[in-house]
Amino acid sequence: MKSNLTPLGPKADKDTVRRSNLSLVLRAVRDEGEGEATRAGVAARVGLTRAAVSSLVEQLLETGFLTESGKTFSGQAGRPGTALKTARTGPAGLGVEVNIDYVSVCVVDLAGTGRVRLTEHLDNRGTPPAEVLARAARIAARTLDSAREQELHPVGVALALPGLVSGGAVRQAPNLGWNQVPAEELFAAALTAEHPGHQELPVRSENEANLAALAELWFGGLERIRSFLYLTGEIGVGGALVIDGELLRGAHGFAGEIGHVVVDPSGPQCRCGSRGCLEQYAGQAALLRAAGVDGGGGLGVAELEKRVRAGDERAVGAVAEAGRMLGRVLSGAVNLLDPDAVVLGGIYRNLMPWLAAPADGELTGRVVSGLWAPGGGRLRASSVAGDAARGAAALVMTDVLADPVAYARPAMA
Repeated sequence: MKSNLTPLGPKADKDTVRRSNLSLVLRAVRDEGEGEATRAGVAARVGLTRAAVSSLVEQLLETGFLTESGKTFSGQAGRPGTALKTARTGPAGLGVEVNIDYVSVCVVDLAGTGRVRLTEHLDNRGTPPAEVLARAARIAARTLDSAREQELHPVGVALALPGLVSGGAVRQAPNLGWNQVPAEELFAAALTAEHPGHQELPVRSENEANLAALAELWFGGLERIRSFLYLTGEIGVGGALVIDGELLRGAHGFAGEIGHVVVDPSGPQCRCGSRGCLEQYAGQAALLRAAGVDGGGGLGVAELEKRVRAGDERAVGAVAEAGRMLGRVLSGAVNLLDPDAVVLGGIYRNLMPWLAAPADGELTGRVVSGLWAPGGGRLRASSVAGDAARGAAALVMTDVLADPVAYARPAMA
């Protein structure tokens, strides 16, 4: 979760400056990750005096956002500093991913570390939206109990939802059969019913592929790559675009629906109402069907992976054909958007050894810039860390990091 740190100018009022600088210091310590942050190092990073940073650090220590321990040696003259870390207790974010065949809930702390995770495999197709969201709320309530046992106190919820998401609602989710579902409202009411008497948590929502892409950006192994196209393969095929470290949502918040790019206008009927969409060739159901694997969900995917590893000709062929279809659609996206990399997540991650070469071949032949070459590293598997539930939980924490005063004990306010 790297961020640009810029102090405010002298014209801002004192309270605004203080709040902004507390955020700068907290984010600077968080950005060190497993490294050792010191007051002197933070001062150099954010462009404030050591005295100012020391005062801000003391406030963050007093209110429980930071901890310090031991001595760290910078190799420079002077006294060693104490190592600063973000606290492992206190404010936390709750992320809830509702997908077609599972619900996954994650709690992260200030560092973005996943501290609690509960996942249940459920077939949510054909189930009324209110019932699906009530199931998710029950899982979330158990997760909240586990978080509080660790002295973590979630301050908000972010829902990761498939399909077109805006204004707190799922406008359309073809694979779930949802249309104009007020997801935030339904989930908030269900969570309150599960935890009567507890403080109501603010709820927000976002497309699940967008949040998986943010998790990849913040916690993945992308090193210096800040512009990439992310695809997640589940029952549907979702996409998201990150440009210069920022998520591109589009004019109406619906950017990234690459699974419904048409491969063949006379192809199979898609749940979205069109024909020949990419997910009819490279989605989970299409892959399992082409490979001759019975059943669906996690068990079906596990069987597919088992067969391709064993060299089963039909399974290997099905994955290769899906890779070719992905490559064809991705080549158009790469020609249009020119990302530094294409990252494949979801079921594609474990299938990359068999998927990558066919996809790379299509991209090499179709990307007009000539900059694409098989095995060149621009097509890569997502990291284990890249998942929508963690991205959702971390999204909640961006508000805490932006204004710690708003989430502190009364002593700081």
